[in-house]
Amino acid sequence: MENKKYLLATDLDGTFVGDQEALTKLLQFFKDSPDEVALVYVTGRHLTSAQTLMSEEDLPSPDMLITDVGTSIYHADGLREDPYWKARMQKDWQPERIVEIASAFPSLNKQKLPDDRRVSFTLSGDVGAVNEFKKALVDESIAHSFIFSSNRDIDVLPLGAGKGNALEYALDRYAMNGVKLLIAGDSGNDWDMLSLGHPSVIVGNAQPELLEMEPCENLFHANEKCAGGIHEAWVHFYGEHRQTVR
Repeated sequence: MENKKYLLATDLDGTFVGDQEALTKLLQFFKDSPDEVALVYVTGRHLTSAQTLMSEEDLPSPDMLITDVGTSIYHADGLREDPYWKARMQKDWQPERIVEIASAFPSLNKQKLPDDRRVSFTLSGDVGAVNEFKKALVDESIAHSFIFSSNRDIDVLPLGAGKGNALEYALDRYAMNGVKLLIAGDSGNDWDMLSLGHPSVIVGNAQPELLEMEPCENLFHANEKCAGGIHEAWVHFYGEHRQTVR
């Protein structure tokens, strides 16, 4: 990744994955390009789930994989976890206490996950419970990051987690200086990485919450869905025939 001049950082479900024909065209476009494009998958899925999706959809292996809404970062060589980010995520993290607080809200259904690097819930009732739960965490001085997306999914993460912070860490530590970057997403848990100020795309099939983002120069709203929207944005920012960076 350190020697690649272009980089796509993309969510998986509903963004990179979701339109097989468009994805095939996008991958061929990258293959025909004069410079190799680094791939970073940034997903809300946990590692095993992400690996299953990659296998089922026959996705190319990424240079880096960011999972669990930015709480874990894995390197391409053997998918070994980044130890520095892992240590940062474990600091002051209280997953058991978060679950205990959530138990006071019957409409919050805890999701089954293989570990507790994040605590996630599905909302089955009034959306008002989301703000009440959020306030309860603050009142209890729980260090955390809180993400509500797709009008049903709640992710409580370690403080400083999230797709945006994890991606910035990966870029600063491992990407080529001056890399030409495109970030792609479709839902609320992509908001923070789409807000970093880098060239970014909201794909055409995005969840309504992303339509509330403030317009800015580097944020492109695609008409095409999924990988088609990524392709559309890539041409918008870097052209159909990219020139080699010198």
